[in-house]
Amino acid sequence: MKKTTSEMIEELKAKGFKDIFIWSDSKGTYYDWHKHPYDEIRVMLKGEMIINTKENQYHLKAGDVLNVPAGEVHEAYVLEDCEYICGSKY
Repeated sequence: MKKTTSEMIEELKAKGFKDIFIWSDSKGTYYDWHKHPYDEIRVMLKGEMIINTKENQYHLKAGDVLNVPAGEVHEAYVLEDCEYICGSKY
């Protein structure tokens, strides 16, 4: 059974994530190389994007989840309009 967005957010809260919000990006958006001082999780709701780290490339589509550990340098390319849940763990 597919989880609702609200259920996914509640699961993230139960796992210790905070500052949870839904974000959207337009096709062609690019986030240059950067890092965060906290773990960041992304749960794709729709669309596609690529997130590169120095070691790996992740092609994210609806239903995919990616956790980027604190301090990991990464960049993102939005391949098609997308919407996703973001959360942080301090």
